[in-house]
Amino acid sequence: MYAIVEIQGQQFKAEEGKKLFVHHMKDVEEGKTVEFDKVLLVDADGAVKVGAPTVDGAKVVVEVVKPLVKGEKVIVFKMKRRKDYRKRNGHREQFTQVEVKQVIA
Repeated sequence: MYAIVEIQGQQFKAEEGKKLFVHHMKDVEEGKTVEFDKVLLVDADGAVKVGAPTVDGAKVVVEVVKPLVKGEKVIVFKMKRRKDYRKRNGHREQFTQVEVKQVIA
């Protein structure tokens, strides 16, 4: 059984026991459970329910494993040839690692 759930503007495939990296969620602590009710699709052993826009009564329960995880460094490099223009910038995205505990359909 799996579900497609929207978490902070991104869609994830949630299965029990699967770990996900979602955008950083503020005000969550390690070990705390969070429920998401914006479930777009549920597949229960071949029986597919598609929401319009969400499936009624469905939710995904997750547990916060690590509240703050830094992602890979992303380098942004801009250059215009023959104009002596070069800019180098970079950042590291912040994520929250969660583990899917239960998919309720």
